[in-house]
Amino acid sequence: MLNIVSLLIGLVAAVMALVGLIPLLGWVNWLMLPVAFVGLVVGMLSDSNLGRNLCIVVAIVGGLRLMLGGGFI
Repeated sequence: MLNIVSLLIGLVAAVMALVGLIPLLGWVNWLMLPVAFVGLVVGMLSDSNLGRNLCIVVAIVGGLRLMLGGGFI
């Protein structure tokens, strides 16, 4: 059950990350990162890895986008 919740949170974060890839909307990645980390924690509590892995990939993509755009110094 927790894996499904983590997967849904990861999908919401992935949609937010896709919106954050659009120029001038990179600030959405700042909102997406906490959502992805909540999904990561929920995924770590479950016995399956799919939701956790999705949240890890989404957080990495969002973090890379922030670094490339100058969001992380």
